[in-house]
Amino acid sequence: MLLLTASDVSVSFGTDVVLEKVSFSVAENDRLGVIGVNGCGKSTLLKLICGEMEPTSGSIHLSREKTIGILRQDDAFLAGDLNLTLSGRMLAAFPDLLAAERRLAELEPLLSSGDDKIIREYTALHESFLSSGGLTFRSRADATLAKLGFDEETRKRTVGSLSGGQRTRLALAVQLVREPDLLLLDEPTNHLDVETMGWLENYLLSYSKCFIAVSHDRYFLDRVTTKTLHIEHHGAKLYAGGYTASMEQRRIDREIAERHWKNQQREIARQEAYIAQQRAWNRERNIIAAESRQKLLDKMERVERPKADAKGISMRFTSAGASGNDVLSVRGLTFGYVNTAPLFTDLNFTVKRLERIFVVGPNGCGKSTLVKLLLGKLPPSRGVIEPGYHVEIGYYDQENQNLTPENTVLDELWNAYPTRTETEIRSTLGLFRFTGDAVFRTVSVLSGGERARLTLAKLMLSRKNFLLLDEPTNHLDIDSREALGEALSAFDGTIFVVSHDRYLIEKLATRILLFQPPFSGFGDLFSFPVQHLGTAFTDLSAEIAARQNGAVTGVSEKESKTKQNADAPTLADVPAPSQKERYLQAKQSASAERKRKSALERLHAEAQRLENEIAAVEEELYGSAAADYARAAELDTARSALESQLMEVYEELEELE
Repeated sequence: MLLLTASDVSVSFGTDVVLEKVSFSVAENDRLGVIGVNGCGKSTLLKLICGEMEPTSGSIHLSREKTIGILRQDDAFLAGDLNLTLSGRMLAAFPDLLAAERRLAELEPLLSSGDDKIIREYTALHESFLSSGGLTFRSRADATLAKLGFDEETRKRTVGSLSGGQRTRLALAVQLVREPDLLLLDEPTNHLDVETMGWLENYLLSYSKCFIAVSHDRYFLDRVTTKTLHIEHHGAKLYAGGYTASMEQRRIDREIAERHWKNQQREIARQEAYIAQQRAWNRERNIIAAESRQKLLDKMERVERPKADAKGISMRFTSAGASGNDVLSVRGLTFGYVNTAPLFTDLNFTVKRLERIFVVGPNGCGKSTLVKLLLGKLPPSRGVIEPGYHVEIGYYDQENQNLTPENTVLDELWNAYPTRTETEIRSTLGLFRFTGDAVFRTVSVLSGGERARLTLAKLMLSRKNFLLLDEPTNHLDIDSREALGEALSAFDGTIFVVSHDRYLIEKLATRILLFQPPFSGFGDLFSFPVQHLGTAFTDLSAEIAARQNGAVTGVSEKESKTKQNADAPTLADVPAPSQKERYLQAKQSASAERKRKSALERLHAEAQRLENEIAAVEEELYGSAAADYARAAELDTARSALESQLMEVYEELEELE
């Protein structure tokens, strides 16, 4: 059954168009991901759905008596709750149950009077209280807070004492425990550690109602979503499947559309050449033929060429010179704030040149503090931090606090590098999508994504050979994350990153430092190498699972220097195949490849057929059936069935390709 329908929704601010004629529908159990570059209108769409904004034109219809919950990127909605404890804020999500609980407490002493009216009220209210989860809502609130990393002591703190990241996690907890019919999530994985992200994904997979998630985490989207709404060029298109499947289908759609446009352009050129030839002959019958053909050409419905992808950011990190082989040595490092238990004790590790080291661990375990210690921004309680020869450190701060709010974008970069020409500064800003008048905007009005891009631009020009990056992908869209990953992959220096970004870990990590706080509350740090680039997150997940089960697969820094895998087989241990075996293998491979190509052709044809049927259904759904709710429901059911078939075809294609 349809839960939400958007019909020709447009949003404009003056002459600036954000969304234009956006149409889609969402069923009651859909798990929808929303993707697009920063600034394309994703958060605006969520505000439209929850009623915080009205569209300039078009309409959004939500089924009656359905509840909505929204997690915003900022924590402004918690502003009125700053004096509440975390537990108190969670319970405030159940006003009806709290009111019923108070009323039941008032009625209980009066039951002994035998008044029938009081007994009836108490009985009805008690039954409603039980059926609404009255006996479990407090324990559910505590359990949700615990799963999102809030221990018992932290739950007693006030909302006002929390950091921005902690408020985001609290806001997420509030929405999850409410279990609305439609859950809207705007960047839900920001500020979550690896373990908490895993818990959230499992929770959403078992969520029996509908959710719409705006996210730049492709792994999260692939795991939890079944449909994807791609917003680009002010419009939106709905695809079956998660991020990867939707991007593949988008690629196929664009290829088909480009081919149709080129075919039509060739036909137009052919017809125009015929018309020109007939007119050149300048006889009456030729002129009549030319005019007749021109009328047909004028009536031709023109195919619009697919718009080019929005320009992404482009960056390249290079160092001014190489460092020594030992970039950084940490020995016996201990740190704790005044009157608190140490965050960690006796940390020992060495960073080698060209390593790509990722630091991961639970929120609050001291990862960002470690970076500040390495930078010299904090003094250690005990221990030694020793930079190597010719090491020059470049730092990315996740809060972008190295930006001056009063500066323009142009001045911010130029003041940092005053010897550069204006042309050089503007060219660099252009690489990060600051063009035209955008360079004269002040830093204070920039979005989180824009501030992140500006900080990266400053870092790129620094040409340091040792980059310390604290959550560099927060606020970056998927394309920008890919650009950052490519740039860091080609970097000729050393990288030390605090991040839980699974794409970045998979792409770059050569070693992972895992903070694993034991029950004593003291931090500990383990180092384990990544066996093969591209398996880093798998290795990390296995390591965390092993530690939770009591088995240690990683090793400490000291142990990693001596542990060798002497039992690993070498190529010399594997016998070479005979000539006959090689012939048979080649024959089998050729046969398998022919079968694969034949299957691919069949599946591509089937995919095209299903896509055409879905397009026809959607044309009616958003056209003549838009006002007919019963017909729209039938069409939505038919579309879901077709999309399921299409997903099966995509999965087969993915296996073969």
